[in-house]
Amino acid sequence: MTGKVYLVGAGPGDPALITLRGQQCLAAADLVLYDALAHPDLLALAPNSAERTYVGKRAGRASERQAAINARMVEAAQAGKVVVRLKGGDPFLFGRGSEEAEVLAAEGIPFEVVPGVPSPLAATSYAGISLTHRTYASSVAYLTATESAEKDRTQHDWTKLATATQTLVIFMGMRKLDSLMRLLMDHGRDPTTPVAVVQWASLPTQRTVVATVETIAEQAQGLGLPSLIIVGEVVRLRETLRWFDRRPLFGRTVLVTRAQHQASVLADCIRGFGGQPRVAPTIVLSPPEDRAPLENAARSVGSYDWVLFTSRNAVDAFVEALYTTDGDARRFGSARICAIGAKTSDALRSHGLRADLVPEKGHAEGVLASLTPRLDAGSSVLLPRAEKAREVVPTTLRSLGHRVDVVTAYRNLPPDEAGRRAVREGLAASDAVTFTSSSTVRHLCEIAGVDALQNKLLASIGPATSATLREFGLPVTVETPVPTVEALVAALATHYGEAE
Repeated sequence: MTGKVYLVGAGPGDPALITLRGQQCLAAADLVLYDALAHPDLLALAPNSAERTYVGKRAGRASERQAAINARMVEAAQAGKVVVRLKGGDPFLFGRGSEEAEVLAAEGIPFEVVPGVPSPLAATSYAGISLTHRTYASSVAYLTATESAEKDRTQHDWTKLATATQTLVIFMGMRKLDSLMRLLMDHGRDPTTPVAVVQWASLPTQRTVVATVETIAEQAQGLGLPSLIIVGEVVRLRETLRWFDRRPLFGRTVLVTRAQHQASVLADCIRGFGGQPRVAPTIVLSPPEDRAPLENAARSVGSYDWVLFTSRNAVDAFVEALYTTDGDARRFGSARICAIGAKTSDALRSHGLRADLVPEKGHAEGVLASLTPRLDAGSSVLLPRAEKAREVVPTTLRSLGHRVDVVTAYRNLPPDEAGRRAVREGLAASDAVTFTSSSTVRHLCEIAGVDALQNKLLASIGPATSATLREFGLPVTVETPVPTVEALVAALATHYGEAE
């Protein structure tokens, strides 16, 4: 049974710019063939069972590589697979997507073309330049400086093209920037016409250089590939319209140390402030070595007066134990629930449970101040939590005459050797490090060494995490008053914004 091929535009770089249809296609994929300009985060949208194959082109071997890509698409589709050909930008705008579609049509393979945000729209928008403007430009031309190797000569008529439109966008022209600008001047373009070169459009690594037709080749020497060249009076709009590279975390690389399955929210927040997240988890969540105590607690949860959840991970692990032991939320009975933090409360709601108490302050002392007055004499409290955690809450409650049963809901383990290597590389490339728990602090110090953190900006999610950093002799530059990742990134952005 024949499958289907989706030629999907990945957009210009920022993974958030993928279209909804593109996401749907990736979610159904058996095979993803992706280019170098497709953001790696997009690969996570495909099912875990999907095969992911890099098919980026190499200089000097474009025709052979393209033939191999075509053959792979046809072979996989004929085997009944759903294939996503993930291409940077838009498939039909200098992306060879039309050539791939021609091959599929010739072979009788069903296909669909999913447009992507084209790079010139992104490069100009993110650089603060409008391709058209009522005052400056009412016409635009796109051209590539790298034409097919099979052509005997260029098809560009520079006598017309140099001045035909008010805005000119040149793809793949960095290697020929000097000669391209000379061609424009030789054929009538004013040497003082503004020019912008935008590299890595829409990403936190974006760089923009503005000069003139006469001077841009010299001014943009530090830029490489991929870059786009914009020629025209609209470039003058940049100083008024630029927004992307004025965000507080722009140009900053921030290490995300939390567990992989929780990293995406923090990474998205960093991107939202213009930063480059570098995800390198220092902890791997694992079930307890002995699940019996947790499952016994799940069976008898209704016998406790209070159940105290310290994190979303604890909630998820406990609810899983409920289901494993053939139970559900009804087992809680009259037991009341205390949740530390809004995210923990939200996790409970997602499982049909509502917290009776959410302390205003998420650290141990704040929890005790809120919970203790609500306990009757000799109350029983169940505390499912990480294997290693602070003992302040259970010790204090026991000293007040209450019974506290602590059970391990999950373990925070260090990553394997490949993961440890990724952490060290990520730390070396980062300007700042975010810590969302004491476990992330301990593991990062063990993996990379305390000295490797000395010159980094360290951002902590709360007092307990900050205390652990100080135990290692490390300064805390940023600490959020609210224990959420959103507040953590906002505090980091405020710090950098005030430092400008």
